[in-house]
Amino acid sequence: MHKEAEDDYAHLSSLLQEFTSIPNIDKAWLFSSPGLHLQGMFAVSQSDLLTNTRRTSIMSCNILKERDSSVNFLWAPFPIEMSGVSVIVPSPSGSKLLVIRNPENEAACCFQIWSSSRMEKEFHIPQSLHGSVYNDGWFEGVSWNMNETCVAYVAEGPSPAKLTFNGLWGYKIDGCADKDSGYWKCQGDWEEDWGETYAGKRQPALFVIDINSGEVREVKGIDKSLSIGQVVWAPFTEGSEQYLVFVGWSSKPRKLGIKYCSNRPCALYAVRLRALHHDSKSNEPVLQSTEEFHMLNLTQTISSAFFPRFSPDGKFLVFLSARSAVDSGVHNATNSLHRIDWLTNGKPFQSFKIYDIIPVVMCAEDGCFPGLYCTTIHSNPWLSDNCTMIISSIWHSSEVLLSVNVLSGEIVHISPVDPNFSWNLLTLDGNNIVAISSSPVDFAQIRYGKAIKKETNNTTWSWSNISSPIFRCSDKVRSLLSSLQSSILRISVKDAHDGQTKGATKPFEAIFVSSKTNTKIEFDPLIVILHGGPQDVSLSYFSKYLAFLSTVGYSLLIVNYRGSLGFGEEALQSLPGNVGSQDVNDVLSAIDHVINLGLASPSKITVMGISHGGFLTTQLIGQAPDKFVAAAAINPVCNLALMIGTTDIPDWCYVEACGTTARNCFTEPPSADDLTLLYNKSPISHVSKVKAPTLFLLGAQDVRVPIYDGLQYARALKEKGVDVKIIMFQNDVHALKRPQSDMESFLNIGVWFNKYCKYGASESRDFLKT
Repeated sequence: MHKEAEDDYAHLSSLLQEFTSIPNIDKAWLFSSPGLHLQGMFAVSQSDLLTNTRRTSIMSCNILKERDSSVNFLWAPFPIEMSGVSVIVPSPSGSKLLVIRNPENEAACCFQIWSSSRMEKEFHIPQSLHGSVYNDGWFEGVSWNMNETCVAYVAEGPSPAKLTFNGLWGYKIDGCADKDSGYWKCQGDWEEDWGETYAGKRQPALFVIDINSGEVREVKGIDKSLSIGQVVWAPFTEGSEQYLVFVGWSSKPRKLGIKYCSNRPCALYAVRLRALHHDSKSNEPVLQSTEEFHMLNLTQTISSAFFPRFSPDGKFLVFLSARSAVDSGVHNATNSLHRIDWLTNGKPFQSFKIYDIIPVVMCAEDGCFPGLYCTTIHSNPWLSDNCTMIISSIWHSSEVLLSVNVLSGEIVHISPVDPNFSWNLLTLDGNNIVAISSSPVDFAQIRYGKAIKKETNNTTWSWSNISSPIFRCSDKVRSLLSSLQSSILRISVKDAHDGQTKGATKPFEAIFVSSKTNTKIEFDPLIVILHGGPQDVSLSYFSKYLAFLSTVGYSLLIVNYRGSLGFGEEALQSLPGNVGSQDVNDVLSAIDHVINLGLASPSKITVMGISHGGFLTTQLIGQAPDKFVAAAAINPVCNLALMIGTTDIPDWCYVEACGTTARNCFTEPPSADDLTLLYNKSPISHVSKVKAPTLFLLGAQDVRVPIYDGLQYARALKEKGVDVKIIMFQNDVHALKRPQSDMESFLNIGVWFNKYCKYGASESRDFLKT
């Protein structure tokens, strides 16, 4: 390694570790007790580079509400680490806390019930009953019933029995212990999984545990072809019956990759549980499901239904739908929000009327609501009127907070209107809100929102900053960030024509981050950053790794090309069938835009992206070979014709290359014409023109875009003499989210870009030593 590169690794790694150590708040809960102040509990995660894991801890505080309406958070002096904890769920009253620890290898799953002062009960559930509890945010579902005697949850079903053989006598009918010498278990039948990050995980199934006795039962009456997730208890009714409502995804005819893909058909189902007897000690009904109570499909008239939420008074069941994604085949699209009026007797049936609360927005007028784009709905999103929800949603290049009346459909933007900041809901305090806000150059900040009613009957929201020790960083990092600025740029479409929809011709956006001292005489080098998907979006929130690149002397152009989330369905649907041309032209237009504004030099431009962003990166250096001095591609899509036979989302290849009418073509082997079209749409078809030195960062366990896609392209570049570097992360997947992978990726990106666009231009390297 050259001395210059060694110095770079030393200086950059020291600064990058300071960014890496900044924690995130993942969840928050508030608890109130008679005569006591409100108490808060925040789940905080932090990268641990040595163990290559994320540490989770709990930070607690007392919340004081002063007479002048101000709010003061009094934090505990230290966080408490929750080692080995997979799931934390408080009971509805806040008097109990469920802590679940998933097993390692073949150990039992551990359920703990905590009170305010001690652990009251602990149950160990063997693998013969079920495997790990799902905690992935998608299939994940853990729900207390209202009288806090039972918990419903989603876990891996039990391991199927496998044939056992003996080296002397062959098949052993009665099986044997795992550790018996002279025997081995057969591999058993291969089970299809849900692709990326679910490889090797068993079918998610529904279970109920009685927290008094520890008895665990799998819920009966559910079709075994369904994968279960997101379970909630229906409102409690008097009598011997209770219902569970859950989301079910069918595995017929086959499972496809579901991570980041909301286009998999799903429905809401209800299943009945009956209390057959009462516990002699507590006189509480014990739920059992010994009879076959067949499930009911509650949403037969819609192709997608998930994140079910009951209103506090039990009158409404509200859910999200991704039917636009399901019906068109794109992996993400504009959401819609719906309501079912739950019956007062609590008994569901299959002919519920589904009301549209927020329909899909095709094309919004400037400044108007662009449509609903949610990654989740809070477990308790309701204000005290029982009909207003608080939702985090994407609005162009930022995330905002919305209040939604589920009866009238009224939508109000309640977070401050500043597109440079993004907001995310943490939890509710009655009719008040605890949220997080940040920008590309501002650390996350806890904010407390209060509704203020005016005489005109309108409501405005007042937001105050909450001081917190969670996001403290070094003076050096804070000083570097204070020298940066960010803005949202609107960029006109250059290739608009009469055949396009109105939404497809509207301007798209890019986030621009630069030094406050950047002048037209001396420009910082520019990194063009491209999100994956392509039906995804880059948001104006704080990213530790992008902030790191900004602070070491780069301007960032983060492009939300047409097809990104947050801009209406017409703009989003304009991209399928036009990848490699429309998205490429949008990125080139964005680059020309900042050059024409005098914000960047045309001689110092680099480009990087992951997944479809890697597809765009390698398309750009092939289609505009003189535009870029260096590139970095993270798990890039380089050859659709190669990818289609190995990916967990073959339908994605057809939809993006051929358009939504081709969404079902993957069910047949690709024809010669298909392979030719897929190849011609791919970066590999332009590889002979590439000049830019390119860094490849690949996850060896990636089943979304298997490594051979990137390796084929990288080897072709090497053969023609282009400078190439490949880093292979042996134990990581498509997103490269393990802490060491993140650290090593952005460290190498910084060194790689410095090599080709910074030191080659004879700039001083003193900024690294400050």
